[in-house]
Amino acid sequence: MLFFLELIGTIAFAISGAIVGIQKKMDIFGVAILAMTTAVGGGIIRDIILNITPPAAFREPVFTIIGIVVGIVVFFSAKKHFQVRNQIFYEVLLRNMDSLGLGLFTVIGIETAYTYVAETNVYLAVFVGVITGVGGGVMRDVLAGNMPYIFTKHFYACASLIGAVICSLCWSYLDSISSMLLGAVIIIVLRNMAAHYRWSLPKIE
Repeated sequence: MLFFLELIGTIAFAISGAIVGIQKKMDIFGVAILAMTTAVGGGIIRDIILNITPPAAFREPVFTIIGIVVGIVVFFSAKKHFQVRNQIFYEVLLRNMDSLGLGLFTVIGIETAYTYVAETNVYLAVFVGVITGVGGGVMRDVLAGNMPYIFTKHFYACASLIGAVICSLCWSYLDSISSMLLGAVIIIVLRNMAAHYRWSLPKIE
């Protein structure tokens, strides 16, 4: 089940990374690298924080390879269909894939913290979960020359934080999979509601 969730999250984040690369008019290599970075970046940061060395992305390259393959597939698919009139479609797809990846990787980060660190408390679990969830997207945006989503977009990191807190608090009362699914669903729903209703944190215009 955990492998299945991580697989879905990897594909979702890889798609979001590839779309950003295409929007930036990168070549196939750039799109593939951006897809891979988005897919495994958060996990690498998570493993470094938890002193899991080398990070899982280098010990088990299956998710790295999946990220690259997904990027290439999206590149060739978009090469035929990426036109001005389809921009809205790609924006919606980017938001949905990013939300899905954010939700799944946040709770996977929490599960990793509880598995590898015996003295894990709620604070550490939440911190690692949020870093895992947003890390790949931040790396994607920096490489693409964009302001990271967590600083500008609708309720992005806050959705991850809320879901991570709920998942961590439920860890002692529910089984791990139920806690993870609950946290992931809350994050995905919050992200999509924030985008639909244009929820944003206060900022100086």
